Parts: sequence; C-alpha cells; structure tokens
Amino acid sequence: MAHRDWPALTMAPACAAGAEWAAASRGMEVAGAPLAAAALAALFPDFVPPGATRRAAALAAWAGSPAAARMAARAAACGLPFALLGPGILRAPPRDGRAPPVLSVTALSLEGPRSPADGLDPQRVLAARGWEEEALIARAAAARRRLVAERLGGAWWAAEEGLPTTADAALVVVGEAGAEEGPMPPLVAAMLAAAFAENAAGRIIVLAPARRGRRALRPLLEGAAARGALILTRPVDPWAAIERAARVYVAGGETGFLALLAGRTVRCFAPAFYSGWGVVEDEACLPSRPFRRTVDEIFAGACLLATRCLDPYRGTASAFEDILDILSLWRRVETANRGIAVCLGMSFWKRRHVADFLRSAAGAPPFRRSLRGALALARRRGGAVAVWASRAPAGLAAAARRSGVPLVRVEDGFVRSVGLGSDFLPAASLVLDRRGMYFDPAVNSDLEVLLLESAFDARLIERARRLIALLVARGVTKYNLPAGALALAAPPGKRRLLVPGQVEDDLSVRLGGGDIRSNLELLRRVRAANPDAFILYKPHPDVEAGHRKGAVPEALARRFADAVIRGVSTASALDAIDELHTLTSLAGFEALLRRRKVVVYGRPFYAGWGLTTDLAMPFRGRRLSLEELVAGVLILYPRYVDPATRLPCGPELIVERLAEPGLWRGGAFVALRRLEGALRRCGRAWAPKLPGA
Repeated sequence: MAHRDWPALTMAPACAAGAEWAAASRGMEVAGAPLAAAALAALFPDFVPPGATRRAAALAAWAGSPAAARMAARAAACGLPFALLGPGILRAPPRDGRAPPVLSVTALSLEGPRSPADGLDPQRVLAARGWEEEALIARAAAARRRLVAERLGGAWWAAEEGLPTTADAALVVVGEAGAEEGPMPPLVAAMLAAAFAENAAGRIIVLAPARRGRRALRPLLEGAAARGALILTRPVDPWAAIERAARVYVAGGETGFLALLAGRTVRCFAPAFYSGWGVVEDEACLPSRPFRRTVDEIFAGACLLATRCLDPYRGTASAFEDILDILSLWRRVETANRGIAVCLGMSFWKRRHVADFLRSAAGAPPFRRSLRGALALARRRGGAVAVWASRAPAGLAAAARRSGVPLVRVEDGFVRSVGLGSDFLPAASLVLDRRGMYFDPAVNSDLEVLLLESAFDARLIERARRLIALLVARGVTKYNLPAGALALAAPPGKRRLLVPGQVEDDLSVRLGGGDIRSNLELLRRVRAANPDAFILYKPHPDVEAGHRKGAVPEALARRFADAVIRGVSTASALDAIDELHTLTSLAGFEALLRRRKVVVYGRPFYAGWGLTTDLAMPFRGRRLSLEELVAGVLILYPRYVDPATRLPCGPELIVERLAEPGLWRGGAFVALRRLEGALRRCGRAWAPKLPGA
C-alpha cells in the first residue's frame, strides 16, 4: 500500500516567511538524521531540500545528534522555524549494536514562527481546527485499537522481567526506555507523593530506566522502595507494565500516551501534546486547551498527520497501517526468537544467515557442535535448542526430553532462493517447527495443526489470493533457477503428465514416500496407472547438479517416460501439462497454485485437504480452499528474511527480490560447490551403463 497523502496543514501567517513557505520551492534543511537523502526526500516530499541558490525556509535536526544545538542556534539567528526530529511511536528494535531502521518520524518539538512545518508537530497540529474528517477519525480508531491489541508502539521489544503479576498496580513513570534523561527530582517527588496518597504502597511500580539524572533521584527512589514500592531501573516492555496498571502517573512522555490509548487513567504532571484536552487528569499547574479533543482525535493528529512513516525495505514513504503490519510480524518473530537458547546441527556456511532468522533484540543465539554442549547451554539459559532437522544428532529428541529442553526443528522454506541450497546459496525462507517437521506424516507438525485449527479471516484469504496470482504471474518456484521454456511436442488428445524427480535420500521421501523409495519406481507406477498418457520426467535440480542421490539414467527413464526434460524451469513445465504425479515433491504444491490436477503417491504436507487426488494419504479431517492452504503454508508458517536489508519480511517482498539477481550471487563456497557437482556429473557420464530394469 502506498502512503496516504499527508494533508497540507498550511497554518502560516500572511507574512514574508509565510509567503516563502507557500512558494513551490519551499525547502527544509535537515542535519544529523540517520537517514539517506533519498529516504528524507520520501518522508518529506512537501519540503524540497534547499538548493545552492535558495536559503532554507526551515531547519531541522535529529534529536541527540551533535548538529542539533548548532541548527537550533542558526534557526534562532535567522528567524526560521526549527524542528527537533525523532522517532515516532512506531519503532524497530536494536540489531546487535547497529542502529535500528527508522520506521516513523515526527517533530519532538518545534520552535519559531508558524509555517507549514507545523504539520510535523503534534502540538501545533492538535491546536489547529478543520482537519477532523469523519474518515480520518474512523481510520485513527481502527489503527489505535490494533496498536493496543497487538502492543506494537514504543519500546515493545523490551523484556517483562521484574514486573509483578498484579492487574491493579499504580505505575509511576520517572524515565522512558531509551531516553537519556527523565523528569527533575521535584516533579518525581510530586508524582511519588500522589501515588502513595492514592494507592497502597505494595501496588506501586516505579519505572526509572533513564541513564542520566538517576543519581539525583536516588534518595527519592530509595525512599519509595523502603515504603514498599517496586523500583525497576532496567527498561521493560511498556505494554506489559501498562497491562498491570490501573492508574499511571507521568510527566508527559510516551508511556503516558500509550497508557491513554490503552484506556488507563493517566495523571499528568508536566505538559504533553496529549494533556489539557480533557482526556487525562492534569495537575492544576498545567495549561488547559481552548477546546476538548477525544482520544482518537489526539491519535489522528499525532500519529496519522504529524508522523511520517518509512518502508524499511524499500526506503519509500508508507502508510501508518503498513508499518503496523510490519511490526506485527516483527513482534511475533521477536517473541519466538527469545525462546531459542542455542543452535545445533547448522552447517558452517549457513550460520550467519540462520542467525539473521533467529536474532532478537537480545542478540542471536550461539551455535554449538555437540549435543551435550547444546543441551547444557539451553538448560542454563532456559530456552530451546534449534536444530537443523536433517542434521539432528542421533538421540537428540530423547536427551532433550530427559533434560526438559524444548526442540525447534529448522529446515528450508518453500520459496527459497535463486539457486540451489546444495550449492551453498543461503535461503530467504526457513520453517521452524516445535512439534516435528512438515515432511514427517507420523507427527502432527505445527503446520498441520495450523491448517487444522486456524480461522482464516477475509483479509488473510484476500492476501493469499493476491500472493497466488503474484507467484504464478512471475513463475516463482522453490529454487527459481534460470532456465528456458518448455517446447512440448505432445501428441494431440493425450493427457500430459509431469513426474518431478526427487532426492531419494531426502527426509520427505524416506518418511513420506511409503513403499516407493526411488524415482524409477515412481515412474513405473505412474506409467502402469496411465498407459496412454504422455509422460514427462524432470530430474531434481540437486541431483542434476551432482550433489544428491536420485539419478536415473536416461535410457531407463525413457522406458516409462515419453520425454526427459532438462534445462527447463519448473514453472514453464507446469504451464504446459494437465496433471502432475508425484511422491512428495513441492512441485505438487506449485502445481496446485496453477490449478493443475495433482495425483499424490506419498504423504506430503499439501495432501489430505481435499485439493489433491490422494493414493496413500488419508483425509485429514478438514477440507481447505487453495487460498486457505496457501495462507497457512506460505504466509503463517514460514519465516522470511529480506536478502537486501536482512530484516524479517513477508513472502511478497521475497517474490519482489527474486527479480534482483545481484542479491543472489554466491561467493567462493558456491563456486567450489558447483565445481564439485560438475566433477560428479562427469563421473556419472563416464560410468558404465547400468543393466536394464
């Protein structure tokens, strides 16, 4: 979704400065921002950067940057507006010491004459009238409800450690997570006095994470602790703290705003953009406003009008709701990743990329080589062992059960890369499963439970429908290898069947193939059941590359297949056939996306839902539409990481990135692996012919 048009809040007076602002060439000079020039231009398209022959009409600097004081002084000397910019309510977690991506920007303060820059300042936006359209307020109400329900604003990634389980606490906020400074001691004393006067001491929680000024507050905090209050000096998830509170005492600040959005009673001891409107309990010393506003009007003004949002993947302007979608995904990933203590069975070439999938605000989990070492670390950290499913050490499951350590099995996802995993090309998609793994029909995997129990709402179904159309239109499959189109010369009137080869020692074949264990046996079965069909056999790309088991000499394959196709993309082959016959190949799922008939001889994850002709898989108990299957398999179950930014993302972005070949280039390991495969292929070509079957 493109960003909604930001309204032009033209509140400048009719003076020289206002005339300059009204000119088409008005400009704002920004210093110290952690953003590239293109991103700034995307965020502020209505403020063209000043050119060499035109002075800036407004100055701005990023809060906390060395340029802030210099730009403020310069603005004052020139009589220009000065905006102190900073992150808005939607923010990203830290990334191993690196600066997090900027998701939203607003003016934390604005000084100087009135101008169109007022539209960046919540205070000045809310002081203006005339923008309160019904559609905007309805949009604000919906966004506010979602933000609160999913707990997406503020420093949502902080831990909940130290918070009590009470639900009626009095929360005293004397510092904000990430803020350098908090309120001055006299203000803190007044807040604490009010909290103790109105609440039992044992129900008072004091948040004091600010780094500067804590020494001056020490007597007050120690006194509060001595009276029975709980003092927390580490950052905590503000939503977890608000969830436990009935009343919140603040000196302005973001936590007070979040508490207001969540419907808590907020008592305000210092001016804030949300104070004075009749929605919080204001101290008598605070100024009142000339009229009243509702919570949704305040949210609309501060978060939808005065806040600009930036797509972290593309660096383009974005709607507030689109960033909520991104943060909803990131919060789910963050919560799941915090439960993983250590990784096991990960090939050395995968580790850096797996770390990107499993990273949380606390960092990436360490890697261990031995079962014993991994279990010991997991016990100490109180988390799970994430293990590559096909490389799990013997006895791991039993040892983990004895130790009380959960397991998370990891494998490649269903839209993987441009190139082969066996060529050491990193995956853009992984699946994580705590119950088993999707290719093992003997267990109820997380995927099967998800498909059996999920209520797929209309929004998700529509997203799945669009994703199907995108995948088919762009010819996307698992590996997306560069290959030509299929020139098929099938006799007219014959059914065209595709049999995709598989890696014969792959776990999906070993666990889900039943009594069929080879590509040759599958070809025999398909021909026996379809004597008059035109059958095409397509060897698996990993086998063709010389890395995996499952090669069928062409002479043998041609006994049962009319043609063996190589150098052809799976997508073009699927476009040219009527039916696909498979054991457990993912090509069966890809054929379903293209509305082809799929006959299944094994027990893959996509069989048993009423969409395939199943020869071995019993009905699972729920009939799914194709959109429901895709929603579970491609949207809800896997993880995706953007190869450009290394940020968690959705499948739609991966499809977009597949068209950028520069993102999928392999390094030295890939070149060596491909050379190894070529040598193996040469060895097979020179080997003596196998006897007929």
